[in-house]
Amino acid sequence: MSGREAILGKLRAQAAHGADNTKRRAAVANRLAGAPTGVVPKRGPLPADEKTNLFCHNAESVQPGITRVASYDAVPEAVADFLRSKNLPQHVRMGQDKRLSAVPWDVVPLLKREMGAANGADTTGLSHAKAAIAETGTLVITSGSDNPTSVNFLPENHVVVVDARDIEGDLEAALGRVRDEHGKGRMPRTVNMITGPSRSGDIEQTILLGAHGPRTLHVIVVDGS
Repeated sequence: MSGREAILGKLRAQAAHGADNTKRRAAVANRLAGAPTGVVPKRGPLPADEKTNLFCHNAESVQPGITRVASYDAVPEAVADFLRSKNLPQHVRMGQDKRLSAVPWDVVPLLKREMGAANGADTTGLSHAKAAIAETGTLVITSGSDNPTSVNFLPENHVVVVDARDIEGDLEAALGRVRDEHGKGRMPRTVNMITGPSRSGDIEQTILLGAHGPRTLHVIVVDGS
């Protein structure tokens, strides 16, 4: 038997256990249904208040600003304060997120909001995170009309609101939250994980902010319900 025949013989033998192999099909189905998690560091599973504190600490270490508010009613003024602190126009681009739409924006009448995807001319984008990861200070934002992905990347300044109840200790738990909400086969087209403002050290190993997205990231954590 030639080497070619030996190789083809092995392939034929394996193909015989292909599409009709009940055990293999069952193994694949069980693996997809189970979605096992990986090894989770001990600093991940924490009480809720400790997760929030750890998220804020780790987020601040990678240069976002952090504002903690007691309720969603305080979000408009927190956004306006951020814009004033950076000498930015009182104008934000945002999507159709239900939580942000329910905020009492009329308490800051000078703040202008435009809805829909960013067009490249916006100075500040406003998003609501689906979840956050305490162990890394990372925001998890899913795509859709409620939070268009372009708002995450086109404006030079990005403000992200996150509910403290949505802060998970670790990556696995955050992804599990997204999976549980959307369900298998109905995941969003994009899941963006954002840790600090955009940066690059490609040129002479010098860190440059805003290389691939916003140069400023500000996070508003809603501690209350």
